[in-house]
Amino acid sequence: MANNYFQFKQFKIEQGNTAMKVCTDSCIFGASVQPAPHTQQVLDIGTGTGLLSLMLAQRTSNLDITAVEIDEAAYNQAKANIEASPWATRIEVHHQAIQHFAQKHPAQYGLIMTNPPFFENHLKTQNLSQNRALHSEALSFNDLLIAIDKLLAPDGTLAVLLPMYQMEVFTTKAGDYGLQVFEQLQIHNHPQKRNFRRICYFSRKALPNEPVSENELFIRNEQNEYTPEFVQLLKAYYLYL
Repeated sequence: MANNYFQFKQFKIEQGNTAMKVCTDSCIFGASVQPAPHTQQVLDIGTGTGLLSLMLAQRTSNLDITAVEIDEAAYNQAKANIEASPWATRIEVHHQAIQHFAQKHPAQYGLIMTNPPFFENHLKTQNLSQNRALHSEALSFNDLLIAIDKLLAPDGTLAVLLPMYQMEVFTTKAGDYGLQVFEQLQIHNHPQKRNFRRICYFSRKALPNEPVSENELFIRNEQNEYTPEFVQLLKAYYLYL
């Protein structure tokens, strides 16, 4: 059973009232996403507990971060986590569907980051919040991309975390909006296992046939110990690294 909180070195994530708990792949995403040097405005779509926004705020000093969350319980949890952090003045949280948010905000975000719902054609749970967090019917990739197309600055970057198959579907649909992958990170639990998550970076400037910068991260080695690369990435956040 997941703990009701997750303690990081500089902040704490209370998660007892939310469907989606802190997980390793989300922490990798939060630690690895890199805004371009000119970026000033960041948008976190589907912030959940506020994890990604807080991780990014910890290692930057010049970014204004906006987090959007449709689920009321998750919104309240994220708001409390952010208000209790050292970066409360730099992170603004909105309780709103991203489709509605996009109608009222200009294309100003130099970085948009999201870990969208990804369970399609799976049996739903009894928990409404978990259904909304895991299943993509409430927010289809097309709906998400329509909102992103309105919100992303012309020279902005979109960072997305998804399982491999869903990322292939998302990448194809993103191309319809002029967004092409220019960099990706494949995440493996172990050297003997296939990647289970992929982080992709999209831009309107990238061309469809341009080479993509390919990277891999293994969480554990063959001795089942954390790899040096994983430790280096997360040591600023995890208590015991």
